[in-house]
Amino acid sequence: MTFKEYQEAAMTTAMPSAKTVEYMILGMCNEAGEVAGKWKKKLRDDTFDRDAFLKEVGDVLWYVAGLCDVLQAQLDEVAGDNLRKLQSRATRGVIGGSGDVR
Repeated sequence: MTFKEYQEAAMTTAMPSAKTVEYMILGMCNEAGEVAGKWKKKLRDDTFDRDAFLKEVGDVLWYVAGLCDVLQAQLDEVAGDNLRKLQSRATRGVIGGSGDVR
């Protein structure tokens, strides 16, 4: 499955009221918190349910795809742009550090 196919299929499961920037951002943050919470429990209890963890990661992906869709962007293009940016930083030896423009 491509990112384009995923984005199109994912948005068939979105309720009309969910197709807003605000909803997608809040949902993405909520799900990212659930990912962090599952990892925190791994650290605390030394137990890890990989399948449950990856389901939460998938929920984050759904909201990322939704945010792209609401903003009329293609997830595959956003992913490609991000990878090119990171490869450029790695090539130039500035992958570490801080700041958007490196």
